[in-house]
Amino acid sequence: MSAVAHKLGSKKRQEATVQWTFITLLSLGSLVMIIPLIWMISTSFDWAARLELSFPPRFWPEDPSLKNYRAAFTNVPMLKYIGNSLLVAVGHMIVSIISALLSGYALSKIKFKGSNVVLVLALSTMMIPFEMTMIPQYLLFSKLHLIDTYWSFYLPALNYAFGTFLAKAFIDQLPSSLREAAVIDGAGEFTVFWKIYFPLCAPIVATMVILLFLGVWNELLWPLLALKTSSKYTIQLGLAMFTYNNGVNKLPSIIMAATTVSLIPVVAVYLFLQRYIIESIALTGIKQ
Repeated sequence: MSAVAHKLGSKKRQEATVQWTFITLLSLGSLVMIIPLIWMISTSFDWAARLELSFPPRFWPEDPSLKNYRAAFTNVPMLKYIGNSLLVAVGHMIVSIISALLSGYALSKIKFKGSNVVLVLALSTMMIPFEMTMIPQYLLFSKLHLIDTYWSFYLPALNYAFGTFLAKAFIDQLPSSLREAAVIDGAGEFTVFWKIYFPLCAPIVATMVILLFLGVWNELLWPLLALKTSSKYTIQLGLAMFTYNNGVNKLPSIIMAATTVSLIPVVAVYLFLQRYIIESIALTGIKQ
């Protein structure tokens, strides 16, 4: 008995050591991510840092003030840019999610010849860097007279291969008997999808909302190419133009304040939907 107890105690100690090692490594990784964020927020409230950033970094404002935020809103039409970004992000998300759910449902529940080939071809588009397609895409939208319109963001959203993969993996976990019963009752495929499967897809929809919102909100390269009118700028493009025109080294704390404001919608969306992400990962087994 003593030998068995000794082995069990040794195993528990080994498991505890491994667990604490992982916790330590994850904590160090978290600090690497969190420290720059804390520095940015602290600097955004530091009026003394408006001309020059301190080094080593200060994590508490030397001259606490809201003047940086007032200056940011005075010099940059923040609300206009945030509204534009929301308009682009919401439209992009609606198109992408509907496209991904419909294609994912078709690949999962409607058995048709070549469905696996279709999925592989769709996923293969993810291996092509955007930098290779942005010039042809720009020329196409230019010929269609869609440059400097938000349609240049909505139409490419029809191809959301990763969302199709997520949707298929999630819908695979839902029972096919639901569809079979509805079809026997005379329901069409779209009715089956919309009234039965779509309400069950809330967790994966929330996951796609966060992934898409984060990607679209932080996008800079395509808006730089597609948008010409300053009144249509997204928040990242507007901040980039403000930084370029004024010089980031001249107004560091004001830039930090504007950047902090631009993060608020992303953090709010994530905090509101994070529980659905955990649920979708638990159901599909997909690791983000």
